[in-house]
Amino acid sequence: QVQLVESGGGLVQAGGSLRLSCAASGSIFNLNTMAWYRQAPGKQRELVATITTSGFTSFADSVKGRFTISRDNAKNTVYLQMNSLKPEDTAVYYCNAYPPYTWGQGTQVTVSS
Repeated sequence: QVQLVESGGGLVQAGGSLRLSCAASGSIFNLNTMAWYRQAPGKQRELVATITTSGFTSFADSVKGRFTISRDNAKNTVYLQMNSLKPEDTAVYYCNAYPPYTWGQGTQVTVSS
């Protein structure tokens, strides 16, 4: 059974930081590239960052240089460190495999100006 539980979201001022965590079931985590996605109000869900099983990362241009993604293979957990946050980063953030399986609940990130 695929299970994804995101946490760590919240309200932060522009320029602040947040660290998101995602606990994933082993069935989805162990063999897959993992990713963070986000969906802002009225917009389509978009890919934010990916990390392969060997640790190779990639980022959307809009977050490059501000966000980092990492994974702890022993804990089946993926992290998204978000620095220098902007109001346009406001969205519900989801983790999943890449390409994605069933979606979790996500975690809300709100950046105030």
